[in-house]
Amino acid sequence: MARPRVFVSSTFYDLRQIRTDLERFIRDVGFDPVLNERGTIPYGSDQKIEEYAYKEIENADIVVSIVGGRFGSQSQHGPYSISQNELKRAVALGKQVFVFIESSVFTEYRTWANNKGVEGINFSFVDDPRVYEFIEEVEALPNNNPMAAFESAQDITRYLREQWAGLFQRFLAQQLLTKQATLLEDLQATAQTLDRLVTFLTQERDSRDEAIQSILLLSHPAFQQLRKLLNVRYRLVFTTRAELDTWLKARSYEPVPTDAWDEEGVIEWTHDMSGGDGYDLLKVDGRIFDEAGKLRIYTSDEWDPRWMSHERRTANQFVPADDDIPF
Repeated sequence: MARPRVFVSSTFYDLRQIRTDLERFIRDVGFDPVLNERGTIPYGSDQKIEEYAYKEIENADIVVSIVGGRFGSQSQHGPYSISQNELKRAVALGKQVFVFIESSVFTEYRTWANNKGVEGINFSFVDDPRVYEFIEEVEALPNNNPMAAFESAQDITRYLREQWAGLFQRFLAQQLLTKQATLLEDLQATAQTLDRLVTFLTQERDSRDEAIQSILLLSHPAFQQLRKLLNVRYRLVFTTRAELDTWLKARSYEPVPTDAWDEEGVIEWTHDMSGGDGYDLLKVDGRIFDEAGKLRIYTSDEWDPRWMSHERRTANQFVPADDDIPF
């Protein structure tokens, strides 16, 4: 099962214990922590080490940035440190970011902000004023810049626990809204069909039968079921098996040879999963097409949902019985 990847960004030596405690917390909540000292970032040989850290940001779902009193290692990109550039990359990619600043640093940051441009001031809690310059830059971001002060790892984990619970609740609410939006789309499609039907019935037409067939085709139950099975968000229409083949091929579905179908007369298409762990299998009962390959017209009452199915098969899902093994 896929789990959220949480990238922990900070200087190392001064925040070593914080990072260790945070790693334990992330594992305890069931997420995958990504820390460079744990070997979870794959380093290659063709680029500088910091570049691989930036690339790993792209694979992370959440970035936790911890700012202490040390500036850290200078980046080869501009005046920033590597940990600062990690945060900048995460913000640029629109990742979910949480920024924590050591309480003493955050307090002194206000003093620095009130005395910018004044020379000769020595700061007690940072080794480089550029730490404060970066905090100011983050604070000025129009979005994705929640910052919280901390004194211990417990302050960070308590804050993250509350935030992640809130994100999960929001996700559940959005799932409900998605279902409601899908229902609304279906209702709108039905309303449009009824509207066309009313318009037709209130006008004189020579091609009455042809017009009714056209209306029934546009509201064919096969289109709605296939949209739901493949999670398609736009309107879908096909009139022949060849058109369905072409549309599925554009979505990387390949037709299964007739002699390999699970059931006679039930057409199959497959789509390989990423990583080679298995494939998706779409089945469509051939009876929905006539002898010429044209889509038959069905009303909602006549349609049988069992005529279409979609399932996911893993590579090791089907193992032959012992007496089927040829040795």
